[in-house]
Amino acid sequence: MGTRKTIAITGASAGIGAEIARVCAARGYDLILIARREAPLLALSAELEAGHNIRAHVVTADLGAPDAARILANAVAARGLQVDGLVNNAGFSKTTGFTTTDPAAQQEMIRVMLSVPVELARLWLPAMKQRGWGRIVNVASMAGFLQATGGDTLYGPIKSFMIKFSQGLWVESQGSGVHVSVVCPGYTYTEFHDVNGSREAVSAAYPKWMWLQADRVARDAWDAVEADKPRCIPGKRYQFLSVVSKLLPDSVGLKTAASHARKLKRV
Repeated sequence: MGTRKTIAITGASAGIGAEIARVCAARGYDLILIARREAPLLALSAELEAGHNIRAHVVTADLGAPDAARILANAVAARGLQVDGLVNNAGFSKTTGFTTTDPAAQQEMIRVMLSVPVELARLWLPAMKQRGWGRIVNVASMAGFLQATGGDTLYGPIKSFMIKFSQGLWVESQGSGVHVSVVCPGYTYTEFHDVNGSREAVSAAYPKWMWLQADRVARDAWDAVEADKPRCIPGKRYQFLSVVSKLLPDSVGLKTAASHARKLKRV
C-alpha cells in the first residue's frame, strides 16, 4: 500500500463505527476516530495502537452542531492529518413521532445523518481524487429501501438519500482511484436501540435470526469499498428482502410499514 493511509470514521465510539475501525486497523490503516464521547475513543485508540502498530488519532466533535463539518475539518487539518478515506457512520434516531419530537432534535438528526456526511465528502473528496486514492463508506440502512415508517418519520428518507447520494459519488469517482460504497444493514446489535429507548420493543418484535453482528457488517462494508462495489447489503436474508421490497405495491408496503410501527409502539 506504500505510505500508510489514514481513514476518518465518524461515530467511532461504539457499534458499527468501532468495528470498522478494528477492521481498518487490522488491515494496516491509520485512523482518525471521531465522536462526541472522548473516553470510549481513547480506549479504542489504545486498543488498536497496541494491537496493530498503527496510529489512531482521537478527535471529539459534536456533529449535530451548526457548521460541524467545517469545524471538524479544521480540527483535523490543525493536527497535520491527511484524510485518505472517510466513513460516515454517525447517527441516531428519534422515535416519538413527527409532531411530538422537538424540532431542534429533528434538525440535529438531519445535520448528523445527512448534511454532515455530504459536507465532509465535499471537503475531503477533491484531495483524494487529486492524489489518486480514496475510500468513502456511507452507512445507510435497509430502511432506505422500504416504505416510510410512521413514528420514525425522518430515518428512512434520510437513509434513502444516503443510498442515492453514494451511488452518485460512485459514478462520479470512476477512474479516479477513489472507491465509494454504501452499506445497508438490517437490524444490528449495537448501542443504537439502547440510546433511542427502543431496545425492549425491537427485541420483542423481531426474532434473533433477523439480527446481524456489528463486526460482520463492518467486514462486509470494508470488503465492498476495497472492491469498489457501490452497494453492500450484509446477510442473504436482507439481500432477499431488498429485492422483494422493489416488487411490493405501495399499498402492501405501507400496510407492512404501519404494522412495523405498531409493533414498536411508534404510532
